[in-house]
Amino acid sequence: MLYPFTAIVGQDEMKLALLLNATNPSIGGVLIEGEKGTAKSTAVRALANLLPPMETGAPAMTVVELPINATEDRVVGSINLEKALQEGVKAFEPGILHEAHQNILYVDEVNLLDDHIVDILLDVAAMGVNTVEREGVSHSHPSRFILVGTMNPEEGDLRPQLLDRFGLSVMVCGEQDPAQRMDVIKRRLAFGDNPAEFVATYEESERVLHDRLLEARKLLPTIIPSDDILLKIASISIGVGVDGHRPDITMMHTARAHAAFHGHLEITDEDIKVAARLTLKHRMRRLPFEEQGHDADRIDAVVSAVLEG
Repeated sequence: MLYPFTAIVGQDEMKLALLLNATNPSIGGVLIEGEKGTAKSTAVRALANLLPPMETGAPAMTVVELPINATEDRVVGSINLEKALQEGVKAFEPGILHEAHQNILYVDEVNLLDDHIVDILLDVAAMGVNTVEREGVSHSHPSRFILVGTMNPEEGDLRPQLLDRFGLSVMVCGEQDPAQRMDVIKRRLAFGDNPAEFVATYEESERVLHDRLLEARKLLPTIIPSDDILLKIASISIGVGVDGHRPDITMMHTARAHAAFHGHLEITDEDIKVAARLTLKHRMRRLPFEEQGHDADRIDAVVSAVLEG
């Protein structure tokens, strides 16, 4: 029995980032950084239990985990060349990306994963299609999933090029308020003593959030960013000093998702503020050997200047 998503104490930014990706998978996934024991994996598994299928008629979502030592063939799948050459048929042996279709693909300790494998994951996440080519034989299949990576920064960083490929990034840490920490203990104790009773306590809040996600997905296609909104987004990216156009596009997708999740009929300044924080923190330029930080104050200053100007 899974711990309910709505029972997780605090970690509001992490939960919001996951919900926005669930509303609009075009955001491109979320990277959750933080120390151990901060409900990262609990939140991911609870999200799958909460979510409606990605498409009408599809089965319920599950969490597909990617092992750190997975090979390329295990990830993308392989083609039985002998059968293809002898019998003239494409004998495709599915990999993890086939299993991940319509599900959540969860990569714990993504910073320890081979860079080549991470590149593959992010490419497929962006395109929604996995293509396997071996000796002139090619096979493609849909692979649309919500990508979630978690990592402990103390165990190593991701290259900036890979950081940029994750749509959103959040930093989590243990609750510092004694009352909040006490609540974490009490809820965990109650769940451990009687899981069924504990889960039943949150059945209504889970149903409400489930329905809210369904409504947000329906509303999303109707929210079309105006030229004024797009100009604000572009100006924020320039002001913060991020590279390329991916941050702008991701910020737009995130602002749309935030608007839909909150029932807005059009994108508001608040939607842009939230999107900027989640989208830009891990993409800010760093000096050589400078440790990665999340300069939220700098982002907020640029956002305020653009929105108020």
